[in-house]
Amino acid sequence: MLNFDRLIVEFDKGLRTVFGQPHSVRAHPDEDLQDAPLDEAAKKHAAALMRVNHSGEICAQALYQGQALTARDLTVQRTLEQAAREETEHLAWTARRVHELGGHLSMLNPFWYAGSLAIGAVAGLIGDKWNLGFLSETERQVGRHLQSHLDRLPPQDEKSRAIVAQMYEDEIGHAEMASSLGGAELPQPVQLAMKLNSKVMTGTAYWI
Repeated sequence: MLNFDRLIVEFDKGLRTVFGQPHSVRAHPDEDLQDAPLDEAAKKHAAALMRVNHSGEICAQALYQGQALTARDLTVQRTLEQAAREETEHLAWTARRVHELGGHLSMLNPFWYAGSLAIGAVAGLIGDKWNLGFLSETERQVGRHLQSHLDRLPPQDEKSRAIVAQMYEDEIGHAEMASSLGGAELPQPVQLAMKLNSKVMTGTAYWI
């Protein structure tokens, strides 16, 4: 059952996710790499892709927090909370890289967060096996999205590529974890709706 204290905690998490300065326990994946010379067009493109990745992590944070808020099983709840903590590192990595490339974070991040939090809460209410299934499918789709960015990032931009590659490994690990805990495979129409929603977010965040 939800309580007022927990809602305050979750509201604070939301504010820190959208407006705070995230920190990474692990070293940034690009820590030991040097910035390669990029022309203005390549730098702008790389910054836009990393902005999309940052907004994706805002969505992931909100999804996990919403799912944990309504999850019934304590193990599932703790699993989702742990995944959210790991995604915070991705926020730190991508935010710093966007700024290094001279870009800005998406102005629509509060909107992405609010919508994803609501979706996550609904997923948790439906039941834990569907909650975990939703997590697993989300991470698989994010993994495919990150793979496409490895193809689209400038080949010489090793710093951005190192960040995306590590993010990919982490997301696939989360997907496998959710499946191993009993996540159900989502119906095809739900998977399709998730893909369409993702396309709207990524297409918009690239520019705004």
